Order: sequence, then C-alpha cells, then structure tokens
Amino acid sequence: MYIHLGGEKIIRSSELVAIFDISIEKSSKISKQYVTHAEQEKTVEHIGEEEAKSIVVTKNIVYYSPISSATLKKRAHHFPDL
Repeated sequence: MYIHLGGEKIIRSSELVAIFDISIEKSSKISKQYVTHAEQEKTVEHIGEEEAKSIVVTKNIVYYSPISSATLKKRAHHFPDL
C-alpha cells in the first residue's frame, strides 16, 4: 500500500518508520541532530513550496511534508502492516 505525503510524493507504507509534528525539531535535541545528520547525508526532501507541518522518516529519506502529522497518521493507520 501507499501513503500520499503531499504534492506528488507517495511512499510505500512498508518504507515508513515514523511521522512527527514539525514542532519536534525545536523541542527535541535528538530529533534535531537526526535531521541535521540526514541533511548532511543529503537524504532530506522538502515536498512542495508550502510550509512543512510534519516530518516523515522512512528507511532511506526524511521528508518535510505540508500535510499535518495527524492526517498522515490517520492515512498510515489504514494499513494493517504498520
């Protein structure tokens, strides 16, 4: 199954690791370090031109999505393998 992250970006549900609200970047030192490392490794992708509302972590890429984490989590819970 697939999950639409916004814009034209769709991922396989089996690739999904975690979905976070964008505010975690400011409130969690570990999360900020993880995203910084991903940016250095060039494994971060910003979806669309809109302001990011969530961070989606997959096995290989970290996405900044314009869709809220609550909406993405609802979409992800439609799949029994998550």
